[in-house]
Amino acid sequence: MKYDFDRIIARRNTGSLKWDESREGELPLWVADMDFETAPCVKEALQKRVEHGIFGYSIIPPEWADSYIYWWKKRHNFTINRDSLIFSTGVVPAISSCVRKLTSVAEKVLIQTPCYNIFFNSIVNNGRYVVESPLDFDGKEYKINFERLEKDLSDPQVSLMILCNPQNPTGNIWTKEELARIGDLCKKYGVTVISDEIHCDITEPGFNYTPFAGASETCAQISVSCLAPTKCFNIAGINSAAVVVPNPHLRHKVWRALNTDEIAEPNAFAVAATVAAFTQGEDWLNQLNEYLFENRRYAEAILSSIPEDKVTVVKGKATYLLWVRVFKNGDKFAEELRKKTGLFINGGAEYGKTGEEFVRINLACPRKILEEALSRFKTGF
Repeated sequence: MKYDFDRIIARRNTGSLKWDESREGELPLWVADMDFETAPCVKEALQKRVEHGIFGYSIIPPEWADSYIYWWKKRHNFTINRDSLIFSTGVVPAISSCVRKLTSVAEKVLIQTPCYNIFFNSIVNNGRYVVESPLDFDGKEYKINFERLEKDLSDPQVSLMILCNPQNPTGNIWTKEELARIGDLCKKYGVTVISDEIHCDITEPGFNYTPFAGASETCAQISVSCLAPTKCFNIAGINSAAVVVPNPHLRHKVWRALNTDEIAEPNAFAVAATVAAFTQGEDWLNQLNEYLFENRRYAEAILSSIPEDKVTVVKGKATYLLWVRVFKNGDKFAEELRKKTGLFINGGAEYGKTGEEFVRINLACPRKILEEALSRFKTGF
């Protein structure tokens, strides 16, 4: 490999949420950031920006939109209209802002569980109610229960759906047909869709995701898509994202929401990092995905030595997160595992009621760290 993903970089005492929230001797494989250095092109762009030495208020130059348009067309065969792009300081701030603007207090927001835990915060903290529309699980993989989804969407109090595309934590890549069917149901019941696509570039080699807005014209016209380079290039601390809103009337509402909440202005490094990532970082990302999915296959092989009625791994095609059924209370299991072995992973209940027997493991680390982590998992189990 051209890039060294095996190199272990010390992250303790660097202000790292992932590492500095863990105790000495613990292995943190919880929060979704990677233990790899970002792409060289991103480092070079940031170094060049630092060398300038002045970090005043920043504008959003044309190159920022150009980079999104270029990347999504080249990598995902989706054409983004320049006018539909709006800068945001992050996907989660954009989602929370849209929840406040596109719904009223006490209305309901639908999510398909198990799903990213912060969706619950964005809904509940803003005085709205969560509607969990569970995905079907057959013991090995997850599928959308469209009959259940339509029933839940038909509730007149449901005015918004937050979609995870690809899905966190299950790793599902939704098909174009599945997304189009979601769009048709949401249009039928007057529900707007926020599609969180932050994990879209972490996919198994040979697989690609479909942008929700690219699944059909209906999907495009009823949706707000949240995009970012931060997850796949490991630059979450730089706070740079975008929303894509093809419908001009909906776009105006979202634009007003982001500006009212003061989350539509870039920091001094956001644009430089984004442009470098999307215009020069593809080779690095391709090799990263090869490494990540080798990690996934390694983890699946190690955990397969535990009887299937004790541990089942969900085989996802996206994200660097492993969703594992442990057939017991996942939160208590994760807590005991941390206490006894020092392995710090997520319990599944925070991802919804259907996640109570699961844990989530972050695979985005050098192989040596993963080997030690899985050894601790087996010992603790």
